[in-house]
Amino acid sequence: MDSVLLSGLGIAGNMSADNSSLDPGDVTVPLRNLRNSVQCVRDRVRDGESKECNEDFNLQQFWDTLGQAFKAASQGATKLSLVFSKPPLPSAQDCERLADSIEKNVLTLATVYYWLPKSQGITLRRIARDATVQVLEGISQLIEVILNTPLQSLSQEQLTSTGGVWSSCDYIHRLPQDNQAAVLSVMASYSAVVKDAIEEMEQAQADSQDPFSDVLDDDDLDSRGNQDTYWSEEDKQLMAPCQGLMKAGKACLKKLSGAVKAHGKVDSPECIAQLDDLADITKEISPNVDDLALSLYPPMNYAGVRLNAARLASVVKKVLEITKSSHVCPEAELAWVQFLDGAVQHNMQKVKNLTQNSI
Repeated sequence: MDSVLLSGLGIAGNMSADNSSLDPGDVTVPLRNLRNSVQCVRDRVRDGESKECNEDFNLQQFWDTLGQAFKAASQGATKLSLVFSKPPLPSAQDCERLADSIEKNVLTLATVYYWLPKSQGITLRRIARDATVQVLEGISQLIEVILNTPLQSLSQEQLTSTGGVWSSCDYIHRLPQDNQAAVLSVMASYSAVVKDAIEEMEQAQADSQDPFSDVLDDDDLDSRGNQDTYWSEEDKQLMAPCQGLMKAGKACLKKLSGAVKAHGKVDSPECIAQLDDLADITKEISPNVDDLALSLYPPMNYAGVRLNAARLASVVKKVLEITKSSHVCPEAELAWVQFLDGAVQHNMQKVKNLTQNSI
């Protein structure tokens, strides 16, 4: 294990030192110290930085070793949960030995995670970090549950927490193995959010002329004559190009994902960095689609709609620009890039024309 990392974490050796003068019958003391250690490691992993690069780094070896570390963490959590699930309680000495073993598993997990250098991809590293933090958070929660429930009894909360650790540890087998797969993974999540926003807007239009009819009671529906809760004909005209922009964002994510899958490379720092750039810029599509969709509900503020439409158009055009200059866009991919660029310009011009009087 990397002694520099452990000393930087400021954890190694703390438990035995803290327990040296404590009541030998108090089994909660090693647990409290273990919880504090796990939380400290979790926070350092969440906020810490790895090396920029490592010429001797072997990605497959990293995943194999990280998988072993996740498995050890899962087994440690299982032992801890079993020990405190029924009488008799372990002795304080046995509890301390178990806590020491789990602490070593946690430190090993953090150490292996830190092997992954930034040069393998920022997107990949974020996903590995989040998975590692999730395991550490699960172990911390399990310890907290054991401390806060009667000892020698297996509560539903303890079962749930133990299962949560297992689930987090098993997730290692579903993690993307390189930066190309990592970027495809995050783009898929962005696409799902955009798809939902578009479908919700289309459903609102299809359900009723009054998009709020399902959230108002009968008295309100009967008595109100406020047309601010309805889409006017002018509103509907403006909605069409706005939805065109939203669909352009959806199509951009879909086409770009296909290009990354077909042409994405991780054999050079330049290609890996370009994939990270694409992941970072496409992240901006879904919140801007959401903002535009929300501004389309009545009563519409045309100036706000225009602003949100312009922001989404700018983001999609930026994605297309970065895509065009990257290695995932050979000549065969240029057609859809140019088509979507034209679609964005066309729809944005319509929005400007229809909102001219609002500025």
